[in-house]
Amino acid sequence: MNKKWFVLAPLGFIVFITLGGFVVMYLWNWLLPLLFGWPQVTFWQALGILALSRILFGGFGLHGGRGMRHRMMHKGIEHMTPEERERFEQGLSSTTSESTAQ
Repeated sequence: MNKKWFVLAPLGFIVFITLGGFVVMYLWNWLLPLLFGWPQVTFWQALGILALSRILFGGFGLHGGRGMRHRMMHKGIEHMTPEERERFEQGLSSTTSESTAQ
């Protein structure tokens, strides 16, 4: 069973990345040249765009990103006293109301 996963996992990863590259390439070539006049991209350029988006935006919605930060914040909140938690929540609400007022 372990040997099967040892072979299938890298193959699945390669298939997943390849499909992602083709999806990005086809979507880019379908939309962006018509909408903005940008040039079409090759498969390898699409893989580069995919890698760059991963670096800049931190994920494809699978795990990490906001979820990781959210869990880390709640882990810190667990160790606070009720008074500290109240002050923290007041600070968050005042920051949010200030940013929406602008």
